This record gives sequence, C-alpha cells and structure tokens, in this order.
Amino acid sequence: MRRHRKVKIVATLGPASSDFATIRALFEAGADVFRLNMSHGTHEEQRARYDIIRRVEAESGRPIAVLADLQGPKLRVGTFADGPHDLADGQAFRFDLDPAPGDASRVQLPHPEIFAALEPGAELLVNDGKIRLRVEACGADFADCTVTAGGAISNRKGVNVPDVVLPLAALSDKDRDDLEFACAMGVDWLALSFVQRPEDVIEARELTKGRAAILSKIEKPAAVRAFSEILKVSDGIMVARGDLGVELPVHSVPPIQKRLVRACRSAAKPVIVATQMLESMIESPMPTRAEVSDVATAIYEGADAVMLSAESAAGAYPVEAVATMDNVARSVESDPTYRDIIESSRSAKRQTVADAIVAAAREIAETTDISCICAFTQSGTTASLTARERPRVPIVAMSSEQDTLRRLCLTWGTHCVQTPSLERFKQAVVNAAKAARDFGFADETNQIVVMAGVPFNVPGTTNILRIAPCDERLIYRTDPE
Repeated sequence: MRRHRKVKIVATLGPASSDFATIRALFEAGADVFRLNMSHGTHEEQRARYDIIRRVEAESGRPIAVLADLQGPKLRVGTFADGPHDLADGQAFRFDLDPAPGDASRVQLPHPEIFAALEPGAELLVNDGKIRLRVEACGADFADCTVTAGGAISNRKGVNVPDVVLPLAALSDKDRDDLEFACAMGVDWLALSFVQRPEDVIEARELTKGRAAILSKIEKPAAVRAFSEILKVSDGIMVARGDLGVELPVHSVPPIQKRLVRACRSAAKPVIVATQMLESMIESPMPTRAEVSDVATAIYEGADAVMLSAESAAGAYPVEAVATMDNVARSVESDPTYRDIIESSRSAKRQTVADAIVAAAREIAETTDISCICAFTQSGTTASLTARERPRVPIVAMSSEQDTLRRLCLTWGTHCVQTPSLERFKQAVVNAAKAARDFGFADETNQIVVMAGVPFNVPGTTNILRIAPCDERLIYRTDPE
C-alpha cells in the first residue's frame, strides 16, 4: 500500500474508533499516524488500541507511527455551592486557595504557583477564554479581579494564564506515569503539552531515555517567544492552535502558524498543524468550506502533517473525516501553485555533506527522468533532510531499523520500507530498485536516485549518491562487487 500524497494524516483514537474494523478503516482511508490522547481513557484502553494498531501494521506490511499525547498540567477552578453563576462585565471576582465551595463573588483556584507568578494587570481566562478577568490586586493566596468579559462559570472549568511563565513542573505525576507506560508500550512519538521553555523538553527527554521521539506542542505565548530554543531540543513540533488561540488574539495565530511551519522545515523536523481542522465533521458527514480551506492552507504552507482530534476520536464520521483530509491533500498537491509555493520557500542552508547530497538528489530528480529518491537511513536524518527539500518525486525511506521507519511516518513525503541489514552499496542499490518496483514507484525501464552512507549502519555517514537503473540485471552488470 502506498499513499498518493506527500502530507501525512494524524488520526486521534477514542470511543468512536477503538475497534479493529474502525482502526483498519482509518488506516485504509489515509491515516499514517495514530494519536493516543492520554487525557482520556485508562492505560488498559490505550494498550488495547495500541495492540490493534500493531496488528493493522503487521497485516498491511507498512510501518505505522503511534503518538502518545501527554495531558500536561491542567489548571482548573474549584467547585460552586449552588451550580453555575453568571459573571457580569465590570463586576469584582476573587480567586483564592480556600477550598470552600464558591459563589458569585469567589471560587477556589487550587494552584498556588499561579498566585506566585501573577502581577496586577495580568489576565486570567476561564472556560477556553469565554470568561476574561483582569487582576487588580494579588498575593500569595488570592487574586482580586475585574470581569472584562462575562459569562457562566461552573465547576472545574479550565484556567489559562497567558501573560506569565508559570513556575509549573513540565510534567505532572500523571504525566510521568503516562510517559513511562507509553514508552514501555512502545510508542514512537511522545507529545508534550503546555511546553513553556526548552528545559521542559530536556526533562522529558531524560525520562524517555531514547525510547520515543519528543514532539513539543506549541500552545502558550511563552512557547512562541522561546520557540527557537524549544525547536533545537525537540524532534518535532505540533502547532496546537486550540489553547494558542485562547491565550493569544485569534488573528495572531495564522501568521504564527506560518512562521513555525517554515522554521520546522528549515530545521528538517516534522511539524503537525492541529486543532479544529474539520470540527463540523464531529456531527456532520460533510465539512464546511472554511474547514477545507484551513486544511489546504496548512498543506500549502508545507506542514508535514495535519491532525484530526475529536473528529476521529469521538465523532460520528471518523473514517469520512480521514478520507476528506486525504482528498483535500491530493487536490492541493496536484495544484501547480502548490509547487510554486513550496519551492519558493525552500531553505538554502546547507552546511554538511549530507545536506549537499540530498540537495543534489532533489536537483537531479527534477532535471532528469528519475522516478523516486531512495534514502537509506539509520537514524532517520537522511530521509528527514531529503523531505526538507520537498522534491517532486516520491521519497522511499529505507532502513533495517523498524523504530526509525515508524518515526519517519510523520515526515512529509516518506514511504517507509524495512530492509535487511546491509554491508555493501550494491546491496543497497538492489534493495532500492526492488522496493521502487514493488510499491509502484518505478518499473524496470526507469531510473532512481539512491543515497546511502558508507560504512553502513552508522548514523550520520551519508556520503554516496548513485543514479541507478531499476533493472537488476543492469545493476549487476554495471556495479562492481
């Protein structure tokens, strides 16, 4: 099975997509990566979903990536004595540490770290920003506020604090338990929620011990400000527009998205655009035109992947949502304007031999009759650098390392093929030609580009580029032992 598009699709699993038939249908409709949302469901439920994914993988013969998304520190108000209360614009309201049930004038905010960081003039947002309050006075155990945008406040509603970097641990106790569970289970990517600083990523990396790649979710203003440093220590990025659009003016999110996507591409690190992409398909079999345009915009920008959340996890039409994304991607990528945009935004930074080789591979493929680029990769770097070039021809990522191939399922344009461990370059060429033929990228009359590193099975040694025929008889005739 091969995809006829370059951008990848991430589908979240949940109550609407937990059985084998549905997960298999999601994969066949176009899902390349499955997301396990650790905010919902038990470890037993997540294990069952993971086992089904690996069963689908084994039956399809194609690597599938699994991404575990940690909940992160959730900030919530306490409870109210008499149900919801309406807060009016201009009224006074207090947050404090008192566990007594709240009323129309106050409620507990059981997070002393918030009070420690607040200053007069800071803004507090409740219930996804529907209620907004300005801090007038604050101390170690209280914040007196004025309501600037009123609404109904009720038990356990979420709180956002956009103006300050909170002295919160990057990982809660639940996150640490979930991280260890997910890594022991064998997930390929671990997404960190509410990242504020590079140290948050470094802490998670120490805990994973190389068992999973780290993907940082950018959903706070502090993360946007520290993005360059966060990107350096991350393996990938998710532009999580939900909370980002709550804590920042909504009109600022599109340019931030564009800037972050371009920076990730320059760094050759995969980037997912997520949140509310086809939200109406939770209840409707058809998306809105605005949603289709939103998905298309992310693809035109060069994102590695687009993601479905509740649409595939809890919606009435999970398979249709994946199929819609697949159709949008095919339509966009067949548009000549897409190539113009992608090529005009190509990074010119080339500092290593590997950079030069993958750039040369792309240029050769675009100026001669080449059917695909076959990149042998031990750690995934060669394939990622090739994807950064956004070549017009398919990328066949080849490795003996199953973990590497699974992680590359998130990277733009890569078709991942597992090979035996190789010792000689001729073996690489023969395997590349066979894979190109087997998966329909070429036939015996075509030529391919083959990239590898000698010595084999050593990360970071990409140093050979060969234009090779797909006819094995010609390979053996022209290649020396």
